Amino acid sequence: MSFGESYFSTNTYKDVSFARYSQYWWSNRFYAILARRYGQRGARLLEIGSGLGHLVGQLGNRFQTYTVDVNLWALKQSRSIAPRSSLHVSRAEELPFANETFGVVIIKHVVEHLPNAGKAIVELGRIIAPNGVLILATPNLASLLKPLKGEKWIGFQDPTHISLKPPAEWLALIRGADFSPQLVFADGFWDVPYIPFVPKWLQKLLFGFLGGFQAVTGLVFLPLKWGESMIVVARKN
Repeated sequence: MSFGESYFSTNTYKDVSFARYSQYWWSNRFYAILARRYGQRGARLLEIGSGLGHLVGQLGNRFQTYTVDVNLWALKQSRSIAPRSSLHVSRAEELPFANETFGVVIIKHVVEHLPNAGKAIVELGRIIAPNGVLILATPNLASLLKPLKGEKWIGFQDPTHISLKPPAEWLALIRGADFSPQLVFADGFWDVPYIPFVPKWLQKLLFGFLGGFQAVTGLVFLPLKWGESMIVVARKN
């Protein structure tokens, strides 16, 4: 599949709102909080799979920001959203940067799209400097509520998700690229509905409260199994 303009209105993006205070907005804000908390001010920061630039655009006043994406259309849109960022068209498996270039790398919901995710993670180990920070997110096959969704689980809804792996396998790849995971946690249960006959708005409230609280406050407290995404914050050795 080609990652062009249509991608942002299909599959898992089909019902996504890009408006301020939407779930998408709060998610990007949360990852920006993580970058500020664990990354050193003034460091070079790279977002791989930067999409429309809404995350990296929040970080230009704190870091020297760079972006990589295979979606040329998205990169063109991000010029106005992330004007301070240096934009690059590239695959995650073959990054156009020298060794130990970056102090922070964010790769949010990208590795599941890659035919060789292991090679991409090795590349992350190459471009991140010692003591640098990796922030990685991917669909969580260990989610407690995934069995309730079955084949309709959010991780299965995008045909470009060709590298879904259990958390232990992702962590082994991350450690194998010379990183030490500092935090491994989840983002909450937002893939409603989980149960029949209960209004969707009510399920958003009941199931989504903890994940929403974590996203809004920036506090990290949800165990790995308590969410649809696995999030890892790791340090380069």
